[in-house]
Amino acid sequence: MDLEILNSYSRLNDLNVSRETFLDFENYISMILEKNEKINIIGQNTASKKSIIDRHIIDSAQIIDFVDLNSDTTTDLGSGGGMPGIIVAILLKNMKNKMNVHLYEKSYHKSHFLKEVSNKLNLNTKVFQKDIFEIKNLETGTIMSRAFKPMPVILDLVYENFFKYKNLIFFMGESGKKVFENSKKNWELGYTEKKSLTNKDSFLINIKKIKKKPNANNFSY
Repeated sequence: MDLEILNSYSRLNDLNVSRETFLDFENYISMILEKNEKINIIGQNTASKKSIIDRHIIDSAQIIDFVDLNSDTTTDLGSGGGMPGIIVAILLKNMKNKMNVHLYEKSYHKSHFLKEVSNKLNLNTKVFQKDIFEIKNLETGTIMSRAFKPMPVILDLVYENFFKYKNLIFFMGESGKKVFENSKKNWELGYTEKKSLTNKDSFLINIKKIKKKPNANNFSY
């Protein structure tokens, strides 16, 4: 494989990513760029190959260490163009892990795109063109949320709509510390943190316990 391609993914070296996985990433990027000329899969400010690798693929791939690999499913809330859900599905394929990745995306066009990518790359996914807020009694292993809704909204959604899950992963940006501290005023959270590979001011949160505090403020969405 082209050395330039391998170097662009060098921050993923610790994940022991295979050549076939890099090829899947490259095919996925091509599909994003092609579809983005017709509909807004990702923002135009990150609609270049380098930006997609740095801002989306590496950022998404770094959560694989937090994903519960012993579960039957993992769930991506508001998957959009497939970050992190499609990226995690590509990595699971590389690991020969048969877990099914559930992608919830209410947009018809984006849902159709997710199905196209999954079919072309032979990924073990299931796309739900539904509003996740309207679905109750959900069960899964890991729940992922990236650039979907504010943290308080997601915490409330998971608390109310999921009756069983293993853990919940958040991607937190530069203002994330303040958001996280404010969220802890209403929630008791059992969690671990990890610095992001893509931004020195960003971090990941892996939450395994969520409990609403007495007299917590309800967050409307």
